[in-house]
Amino acid sequence: MPEVNGPQRLGGWTRLVTARPRLALLAALVITMLAVFAGSGVADRMGSGGWEAPDAESTYTTKALEREFPASQPNLLLLVDSGGASVDDPAVAAEAARLTERLAGEKGITGVGSYWQSKSPALRAEDGREALIAARIEGDDKEMGEVLDRMAPAYRGVHGPVEVSVGGPVAVRHEMQTIIQEDLLRAEMIALPVTLVLLVMVFGSAIAALLPLGVGIVAILGTNAVLRGITELTDVSVFAQNLTTALGLGLAIDYALFIVRRFREELSAGADTREAVGATLRTAGRTVLFSALTVAVSLAAMLVFPQYFLRSFAYAGIAVVLLAAAAALVLLPAALVLLGPRVNSLDLRRLLRRGEGRSAERSGGVVRGRPGGHGEPSESAAPAEAGSGRGWGRFAALVMRRAPVFAAATAVGLVLLGLPFLGVKFGTADDRQLPASAESHVVQQHIRDGFPGSPGGGLEVLAEGAATPAQYAEYRDRIAGLPGVLRVDGPVTAGRFAYFSVLPDGESVGEGTQRLVQDLRAEPAPFDTSVTGTAAVLVDSKHAIADRLPWAVGIIVVVTLFLVFLLTGSVLIPLQAVVLNALSLTAMFGAVVWVFQDGHLSGLLSFTSTGDIETTLPVLMFCVAFGLSMDYGVFLLSRIKEEYDRTGDHERSVTFGLRHTGGLITAAAVILAVVMVAIGTSRVTNTKMLGLGIALAVLMDAMVVRSLLVPSVMKLMGRVTWWAPAPLRAFHRRFGLSEGESVPVTAEDMSKDAPERERVTSGA
Repeated sequence: MPEVNGPQRLGGWTRLVTARPRLALLAALVITMLAVFAGSGVADRMGSGGWEAPDAESTYTTKALEREFPASQPNLLLLVDSGGASVDDPAVAAEAARLTERLAGEKGITGVGSYWQSKSPALRAEDGREALIAARIEGDDKEMGEVLDRMAPAYRGVHGPVEVSVGGPVAVRHEMQTIIQEDLLRAEMIALPVTLVLLVMVFGSAIAALLPLGVGIVAILGTNAVLRGITELTDVSVFAQNLTTALGLGLAIDYALFIVRRFREELSAGADTREAVGATLRTAGRTVLFSALTVAVSLAAMLVFPQYFLRSFAYAGIAVVLLAAAAALVLLPAALVLLGPRVNSLDLRRLLRRGEGRSAERSGGVVRGRPGGHGEPSESAAPAEAGSGRGWGRFAALVMRRAPVFAAATAVGLVLLGLPFLGVKFGTADDRQLPASAESHVVQQHIRDGFPGSPGGGLEVLAEGAATPAQYAEYRDRIAGLPGVLRVDGPVTAGRFAYFSVLPDGESVGEGTQRLVQDLRAEPAPFDTSVTGTAAVLVDSKHAIADRLPWAVGIIVVVTLFLVFLLTGSVLIPLQAVVLNALSLTAMFGAVVWVFQDGHLSGLLSFTSTGDIETTLPVLMFCVAFGLSMDYGVFLLSRIKEEYDRTGDHERSVTFGLRHTGGLITAAAVILAVVMVAIGTSRVTNTKMLGLGIALAVLMDAMVVRSLLVPSVMKLMGRVTWWAPAPLRAFHRRFGLSEGESVPVTAEDMSKDAPERERVTSGA
């Protein structure tokens, strides 16, 4: 059925965005310049934490200890190396005492203590050559970073008989933030020129290649301004900037590729400039809108989680997706109206085919096609289509002739690639995210290797309420008898508060220590108790994610089903899209565990394996990769649906869709993978994991799922693919977006489907 009022509505949109193209571009330039100003310095206002749940018991306990017992929660450590002498040597002790006294006088620093004051064995290395000075820097991430920048240079280096290195959680976070900013700049310097070269290879024309980059730059700069505003209201993770760059370039290029490519097809089919823009917005523009909505929904699902690390990616992702779509649907059509056929200008590929002078001179040739704007474009008008389109058509025919084999083999292969994820172990991010040469990493590694106990892995039990010394002693004896406890120190008291330090007998975040957290929380006491520490934060984070994950997945699935139904009018295609998308992510999750948890390729990729995966990373990677997979899925389904509405021929429509989008999707995936790999060159392990993992997911989706699994599954399902019950068909006719004449599936069609699926349409 023809869509009710669809073309009129889209025609009005075409007139709106193309009426004054110069004014639209001028306004965009002014807004972009304002965004540069508004977004400047955004990285300095971001935090480098956010993995803990703010409403968790461990978070409450940590804040209470920081308030009542500042010395119990040191975040600054000075590693004092005495060289060949003992740390108890008089000269070493005198210099260490001087450094301790000087540190205690620094503004913004409290709770200063050292081995030479307390003689605590935990602050002295087992070989007697190193010891620690501990302190706490007060304030938020920005304030702590400023204090560290001010005081660290005065302490770092040689002081008489000792050499001092600066470490501790605040130094780790500050160094991580600095490295991320440096790596992001380098990634942009890598991605932009490589992307431009690839775009020139895809389009041929330098003018056409520059348009997607322009859309991406507008989206990135606009998102930085949005994030700058959000930092005034809530915490935002510095890691979110990586997603801004990746999606800003990647999605903007995807959307612009789709729109520019369709515009050039329409020009090549004989349309004038404004007709071509109108047809492009009715087809590719609609697809871009639906794609942006599906990606934004996948990213918005992270808002249900309490950790601001995940929420930050939702803020950045939603902003950059919507801005990229807005630029592609408003600014790009205005630019195309002004350019017209000149979009094919500056064909740089002539340098590579000088022997083909006559074909190179055809910068805007027209090949008339069949009615409806589906003619075969000339090479110069749509170079990615010429030649390769016929190849994709033959490939689709091959896949559908052997549909059961391709469907089964691909599905089994993807499941096998995901099997390593069954052995995933979750942990927390620490200094080992940093390069091995980073000073704060070196300090923490010295502490892990050379100091007694489980440094950084202790648990603190906060006691609140009136209690007698006997009650404290009796409680201490009971928790000391719990399985997995090596030693209990304390209590340290202050009014109605007291705390005990519990040293576990095992890894700081191992399964045994996590069980100990639960045992400590379950242990009865004559006062209120709460537990914190690295393992407690991990337990609470896992609980928070497990509690909210069904909601996040539910939101993604339900909204995706609805949007794909609006696009296609089918009940089965949305279900197929969700299942195949999930399959496309298996290789990513399997590789993450095999490489980053198990440590394979750690030397080649230059990272330190911790033996686990940070708890929030799989959630983040799922939301981002699922959204990007739907992006390509919408591109393919829109062309299949367009042809099916026109002809009613199911197999021909699948072939047509893959023929007209296979090269485009592959090019877009390669370009996005280049951007993600550039992000993956980061020296911070989590960023490396995010970039390389999503690059793999994008390539698997485009080159395996869209090329093999989608056509083979649609062939096996036949025309039943397009089935929907009568009430939903009526709903789609009224509210859905489709073009041309749809061909409803009747009971008679379904009964005829079996013999039809035994042949391949000769036009394929």
